[in-house]
Amino acid sequence: MIKIKYFLLTFAFLTLTNCNKTEEHEFPLDKRYWDINDYDKAILELRFGYMDDEKKPTFDNPEQRIIVQKLTDEQNFKIVLKDKELGLKHRNDVATEFFDHWKDMSQIYQATDRKDKYIYDIEMLAVWHYGLSLQLDYFKLGNDQIKESADDPNSSRVKNNINSNIETLISNYTIYLDKINDEDAFTEQGKIKLAEGIDKYFAQLIELYPEANYSGMKKKAELMLKKSESDKIKSSLVKLIELIDSNKKVE
Repeated sequence: MIKIKYFLLTFAFLTLTNCNKTEEHEFPLDKRYWDINDYDKAILELRFGYMDDEKKPTFDNPEQRIIVQKLTDEQNFKIVLKDKELGLKHRNDVATEFFDHWKDMSQIYQATDRKDKYIYDIEMLAVWHYGLSLQLDYFKLGNDQIKESADDPNSSRVKNNINSNIETLISNYTIYLDKINDEDAFTEQGKIKLAEGIDKYFAQLIELYPEANYSGMKKKAELMLKKSESDKIKSSLVKLIELIDSNKKVE
């Protein structure tokens, strides 16, 4: 009976403390949404708080998956950026901070093993998907603020600035397709997740900016289509090319 009580007490203790701490690493897991300060602490811990031979949190680790889920939860930024009760400038400033933090997040799961395979391919792609989603809001808010602060929102200067930003956004998305060059470094599950990112976020991009120039993206997709050996990835690339072409016909 003593042993059972000890076990129950230990279990209760672990349950209570797990909200804020995973082993010796601390994360704000008790919060519904993470703000910029939470990301400061989490990114610092994930990038520099782990020993070289220590496994970082992954989706397939039942005890630690919540950390990656929190880190890559798009609602963390959407809860602010989509709130029209807040000022446009404030939301744009917050979007910029989230974007800067995402660039730091991108360094967390880049490690490869001695066979040049990604150790954390699923987590790395989850961070990528978070960033693709964030950029749709980030660039839109930036362009909205350009128009709002301009004397003449319809001037050629304003239109050129906005079009330049959209071109940058499309270029940033096209960089995601570069990951297909590293196709052999992904697990089969990773290849599926890579393809899912193309299906979901690239469609959202084209829907948001249907009149933009996607010729560079199409060319990249065509090159990757010739290079890829994954049926899932090739299928997603074909759909992307068809979406770009069909969008041109509508114009």
